[in-house]
Amino acid sequence: MRLCVCVVLLSFILCASANLREGGRFVWDAAGGAWDMLRAYWDMREANYKNADKYFHARGNYDAAQRGPGGAWAAKVISDARENWQSDVSGRGAEDTRADQEANAWGRNGGDPNRYRPPGLPSKY
Repeated sequence: MRLCVCVVLLSFILCASANLREGGRFVWDAAGGAWDMLRAYWDMREANYKNADKYFHARGNYDAAQRGPGGAWAAKVISDARENWQSDVSGRGAEDTRADQEANAWGRNGGDPNRYRPPGLPSKY
């Protein structure tokens, strides 16, 4: 919830310095990008499929970035926050964080998320 509040507040700040139409579009894209990230997370949890997390990281970032600069910004903020939290709390290590961030950047830069798709993952995802 705090992350959503931060996204909204930062978006409003950006709106104040840009013209209203561009700022409004950025905010709309950022909100949609946050939704794309959440949907990818929900799908990852639902699939509960071994070695599929990188695919969902790439897919969420890809979908968000396709919305435009606001979506790409939201994807980066959410991905970075999640990886910072995960590296501090989960103990999965720097290598896992690095691999997650690579998948995040791949998707955010327009790379095909299927690069990370594990064999046998249901086509629903």
